[in-house]
Amino acid sequence: MANAYTGTSAVAGLVQAAYDRYVEFALRSQPLFRNLADKRPVQQAMPGSSVVFSLYQDLAAATGTLTETVDPDAVAISDVNTVSVTLNEYGNAVLNTRKLGEFAFSDVDPAIANIVAYNMADSIDKVVVNTLIGGTNVIYAGGKTATSGITASDTIDNADVRKAVAKLRAANAVPREGMLYAAYIHPEAAHDLRGETGALAFEDIRKYTDPNVGNILNQVTGVLGGAYFVETPRAYVATDGASSAKNYRTIIAGQQALAEATAVEPGIVIGPVVDKLMRFRPVSWYSLQGWSLYRQESLYRIESGSSIA
Repeated sequence: MANAYTGTSAVAGLVQAAYDRYVEFALRSQPLFRNLADKRPVQQAMPGSSVVFSLYQDLAAATGTLTETVDPDAVAISDVNTVSVTLNEYGNAVLNTRKLGEFAFSDVDPAIANIVAYNMADSIDKVVVNTLIGGTNVIYAGGKTATSGITASDTIDNADVRKAVAKLRAANAVPREGMLYAAYIHPEAAHDLRGETGALAFEDIRKYTDPNVGNILNQVTGVLGGAYFVETPRAYVATDGASSAKNYRTIIAGQQALAEATAVEPGIVIGPVVDKLMRFRPVSWYSLQGWSLYRQESLYRIESGSSIA
């Protein structure tokens, strides 16, 4: 007679899946584009739905000589230029139930607060990115134009960066750190920038100038052509309508490229529990802000493809 084993199949009701009560958050990129909004109101007159910034214009250079006995004619200064920033409400809300709190195997309230807080920073940063890519100064990689369309082979190179920096310097744009402008680039575009070959290629330049070989081995983009590079997946990417290829927008900026006006700083709002049975608990974020390009001459955008798109 065969033995009857009391195993996992015999008492299957006693064998259950075990859950780790620690729940991980999704992978997140660091919001950072709002750092470029370094122009804010200095002497705002009053609260309002928009804030108007004004910029003086300089006089034309007076290069002619004066006549000793003639009083020169006076010239009038030009009217100020203005930049208007419209303030808008931004926010999001989560309404969790008491039943969820009682049934969930992990403490869900701190997780909801964390998720809402990141959503706040993430959302605002994307609003800022959408403003920055509206600049009028554009360099198209591969010699392309706005109408011909970027393809995967039109990768960003050293010459594109040097051209953008030269244009910024020629327009008197003030660098952001020492003599360097800020460059925010998508990692897939940075891959091609680091992989460029030739005498002026990025890795060849750094190989002979950077004493820290670890930077090369770690594939950190670093400084190139007058700009310090920050690799971020938050850099804007969209499908180019003319070629149906991914178009990567690299932003290179000096000081005062972007203006910000704020009536209410972004913050978490724990709403009141007002339902009859006190079961619904709101957690939200809210801000009342606006952004606008302030000095177009301090902002360049390089549009390119990527060989690993």
